[in-house]
Amino acid sequence: MKFLKYFVVSSLLLVLSAGMALAQDKVVITIASGTVGMEKQLIDEAAAMYMETHPNVEVKALETPELATDRLGLYLQFFEAKSSEVDVYQIDVIWPGDLAEHLIDLNEYGAKDVADQHFPAIVQNNTVDGRLVGIPWFTDAGLLYYRKDLLEKYGYTNPPKTWDELEEIAAKVQEGERASNPDFWGFVWQGNAYEGLTCDALEWIYSHGGGSIIEPDGTISINNEDAVAAIERARGWIGTITPPGVTGFGEEDSRRVWQAGNAAFMRNWPYAYSLGNADDSPIKGKFDVCPLPGAEEGLSAAALGGWQLAVSKYSKNPEVAADVALTMAGVAEQKRRAIKGSLNPTIMSLYKDPEVLEATPFFGSLYDVFINAVARPSTATAPKYNEVSTLFFNAVYSVLTDKKDAQTAIDELELDLEDILE
Repeated sequence: MKFLKYFVVSSLLLVLSAGMALAQDKVVITIASGTVGMEKQLIDEAAAMYMETHPNVEVKALETPELATDRLGLYLQFFEAKSSEVDVYQIDVIWPGDLAEHLIDLNEYGAKDVADQHFPAIVQNNTVDGRLVGIPWFTDAGLLYYRKDLLEKYGYTNPPKTWDELEEIAAKVQEGERASNPDFWGFVWQGNAYEGLTCDALEWIYSHGGGSIIEPDGTISINNEDAVAAIERARGWIGTITPPGVTGFGEEDSRRVWQAGNAAFMRNWPYAYSLGNADDSPIKGKFDVCPLPGAEEGLSAAALGGWQLAVSKYSKNPEVAADVALTMAGVAEQKRRAIKGSLNPTIMSLYKDPEVLEATPFFGSLYDVFINAVARPSTATAPKYNEVSTLFFNAVYSVLTDKKDAQTAIDELELDLEDILE
């Protein structure tokens, strides 16, 4: 009997000891992070702060491809394998509809208590069949960066409001600056065949009155003379005010040219602002931002961008992963990122925060640009948006690289879109 009692007690002690050991084991949460600008650095810093207050959790950032299209391809590999290797994914504003089946409903993990702090349109965008599959992390809209010192040098008091004005100013500044800098160009943007070109080309087309490729009701609207004219105009920039190499440019390629002091204008996202004003930047204090031009004054268009944090339904620790995502998307962290990395908050109250506005004054002056940005047709085409966008940017790319004329490319694109959306 004594032996039996000893055996039972010993067994219980072993179980308790094993339980204590498990409790002390760290839960590892891996985040698939973006790498554009300071994104990876900011996630690493947020992870370190989270771990300080959660000693039993280790948060790691997995570096992913810079181009959004390549990043999506990597994500799909994880999802198709039902991999638990990644717990939290940084997802583009256009992906919720395409990826929803692989993501948990964050409303079941506390998001419903904070969702009303964020822009309602973004929360709605991230809600698929009543499920919140991504908590807004930061929002974006395309902007025009300009060298205010050079515009003043060549007699211009205001940045351009039309594409005609931009072309004129870019050509004049380029001609003048080339006397001392043969590498100088008038205008840099994103011309590689990837999602970034979809954004740029949507802005050109919409700002010419050519619609938004596919309208919210599903109508394919791309084949019109204004859309053709917009793409032809962009093709005309290459080799004149834009470097021929732009057809290989992503966001960081154009930013590097711009930040080195080798361009008068740049189309990019808000993240480039804080980097351009860093202490080691040659253009610190010499530039500003404004809305992108239009074919006519008042037709400016900015593509809606932005990223969300989503939790994989294949995660072994969805509760912890969701808490990490919600913490990183919370007020304190969004404020820190806005000040340090000029990443636009999705929390409305931060646009009135004095410290945020001191660090990034254009958040206040261009607030209307951010809330009225033009959405890509991801909702109207889900779950086939990735196919639609790929067809679109490849069609535009074929014009930029002189493989096809604009009308032929658009005619063929229309037929291809009809085939996959029928």
